[in-house]
Amino acid sequence: MKPPSVAYIGGLALLAAQLSRAALPDCVNGPLKLNKVCDMTTSPADRASALVQAMQSSEKLQNIVSKSQGVSRLGLPPYNWWSEALHGVAGAPGVSFSASSPWNYSTSFPMPLLMSAAFDDDLIEKVGTVIGTEARAFGNAGHSGINFWTPNINPFKDPRWGRGSETPGEDTLRLKGYVAALLRGLEGKQAQRRIIATCKHYAANDLESWSGVTRHNFDAKITLQDLAEYYLQPFQQCARDSKVGSFMCSYNSVNGVPACANKYLLQTILREHWNWTSENQYITSDCEAVQDVSLNHHYAPTNAAGTALTFNAGMDSSCEYTSSSDIPGAWQNKQLTEDTVDRALRRLYEGLVRAGYFDGAKGHYASLGWSDVNTPQAQQLALQATVDGIVMLKNDGTLPLNLQSGTKVAMIGFWANATNKLQGGYSGKAPYLRTPSYAAQQMGLTPNVAPGPILETTSAQDNWTANALAAASKSDVILYFGGLDTSAAAEGVDRTSLAWPSAQVALINKLAGLGKPLVIVQEGDQLDNTPLLTNQGVSAILWASWPGQDGGTAVMQIISGTKSPAGRLPVTQYPANYTQLAMTDMNLRPNGSNPGRTYRWYPSPAQAFGSGLHYTTFKAAFANYSASLSIPTLLDGCKNINPDTCALQPLPVSVVNTGNRTSDFVALVFVASQAGPKPYPIKSLAGYGRLRNVTPGHTATAALSWTLGSLARHDENGNTVLYPGNYTLMLDQPTQTTTDLILTGDSAVLDKWPAAS
Repeated sequence: MKPPSVAYIGGLALLAAQLSRAALPDCVNGPLKLNKVCDMTTSPADRASALVQAMQSSEKLQNIVSKSQGVSRLGLPPYNWWSEALHGVAGAPGVSFSASSPWNYSTSFPMPLLMSAAFDDDLIEKVGTVIGTEARAFGNAGHSGINFWTPNINPFKDPRWGRGSETPGEDTLRLKGYVAALLRGLEGKQAQRRIIATCKHYAANDLESWSGVTRHNFDAKITLQDLAEYYLQPFQQCARDSKVGSFMCSYNSVNGVPACANKYLLQTILREHWNWTSENQYITSDCEAVQDVSLNHHYAPTNAAGTALTFNAGMDSSCEYTSSSDIPGAWQNKQLTEDTVDRALRRLYEGLVRAGYFDGAKGHYASLGWSDVNTPQAQQLALQATVDGIVMLKNDGTLPLNLQSGTKVAMIGFWANATNKLQGGYSGKAPYLRTPSYAAQQMGLTPNVAPGPILETTSAQDNWTANALAAASKSDVILYFGGLDTSAAAEGVDRTSLAWPSAQVALINKLAGLGKPLVIVQEGDQLDNTPLLTNQGVSAILWASWPGQDGGTAVMQIISGTKSPAGRLPVTQYPANYTQLAMTDMNLRPNGSNPGRTYRWYPSPAQAFGSGLHYTTFKAAFANYSASLSIPTLLDGCKNINPDTCALQPLPVSVVNTGNRTSDFVALVFVASQAGPKPYPIKSLAGYGRLRNVTPGHTATAALSWTLGSLARHDENGNTVLYPGNYTLMLDQPTQTTTDLILTGDSAVLDKWPAAS
């Protein structure tokens, strides 16, 4: 089975937009009022059970799929469980945007990878609050469900993965901090959930299509050490620590067992080890993943048998583009029992109960409506999220540009004036899309615009260079807007190259030869910047991912110096030859032909994780931190159920702005040690924080949070272990200063990982 195309998904979203609004349950006038599901004085579990008990067997089977049919005789309306909100309410079969106001747009933030580059969890919580508020408003109006399949938190360990920009990056600590903050915003902090968020794709889903292998038939072979240490860490945060409302199991297999039929993942780890049962949360499949169990993984002899395996393993709903599972067949064969179906339905409807779906106007979030969508505060936050995430990767002193009214600016490249290039994957209809050219005009500049190539090679017919050189020749400065669009990297599409497209490099070289200031603003995922870093005619490089509804404004604010760049790369920028490593190789540690994955294990990046320049200079230091800590004493003082979450004394950091411009500074603290099992990671992120508006000559301080888990490692069995030994704390990238830490006593297991059955 081929992965669904972006066009197909877009078509489904367009179809949804043309459908009538979804009906909401009526607990006042309809027959549903007779069911205890409408009784707000009853527990959520009992309310859900009462609804399920009232269903007939045939009705039950129609409601364990993404497009559930409801039960008309009970007054239970149909419900589409497929709504999306990755970086704003997005197109999906369960989401309908109107043709005109109201409900014709939602705030469109930049892609998560760019927001992650801000390294500011408070910012992410605010973003989550806006997205969750707008999503619930859409749900209240019947324009979506009240559950949303976001966030995507698979670690972005291979730079070729087409969906990496949907994630917060490659580092587990950053992923966990991001998702914890985002979920606080999305779901809210009240007894009722604002929306039901969904952590996806569980687990080890980071391949679309590579060398004949697709996400639908890929078997990810992963050691217990890598599984516990890396691939499952963000999901641990979701389930154990944040207690998210739902999970999505992925297409791929893990160690021979399809993820959606994998009892070790769904039951042993998720529900038992992480105790993800307190609110009877539910699991949905990725779309068509149930059919994959038999059709592509060949793990079951028939679709009916595969369908039964998934529900029996703990999955609760099958997402389907069309009817693709075989629930009736599994039922008729008695492989799918009523007890299992009832369990799934209770989980699903308890989720809706806990989000106030059946409470009408009495629900905590029932008042949210159109006036809560794309407010002035949301617009400002979308702009800030882009500004804060933009990373400056080269600057010879040219930036910031002194742009006066009337300055002639060449704006060259495929997204200089293209509104359809500002949004990445899983985007909704934005209220506006402001390009760099638009922003330049608003600043009173004179933009000379020329398009440019995207993925073309130097052998393609050149219909861009002449216009580009003409625009540059009559301009004072040259801004080149290049990189990648979603044709290079997206759902279903992995990259095959990490190099800048050759036609773009050729054009950049010609522009560089003009001797004018030349600033490169790169869209999309990381490319090997080596040819641009070594080209003296390239003055500066900014990375902007897919910057969202106000992307052009954000970029021009940075270029003009209205705002100062302070973002840091949340991923490693690999050299172009890294593609020699098979995408199917899931091992993180260097071994044989595998040079290592992520900054923790790979020593030779083109530009390192955490890289990011400023318009000023900073001197960062640890503020009198040097310690010897006893492991037994630390554990004696740890009262948390999960010892890895117990806080250590915060890391005191001081930062002096030694330059002449006000700027934010992202403090990154890494730890390195030769304690524990070989091989040893090069370094690991232990803590981070963003210090805002540090003025010239002034000192800012921060106390960075970290935990016992920040110092722990994982052994070969997946156990989280705190080892005695010498540790070095390193501040900033590249390192500005270090301090030493000694752990004494015997090693201690903080989390014993369940053995694979």
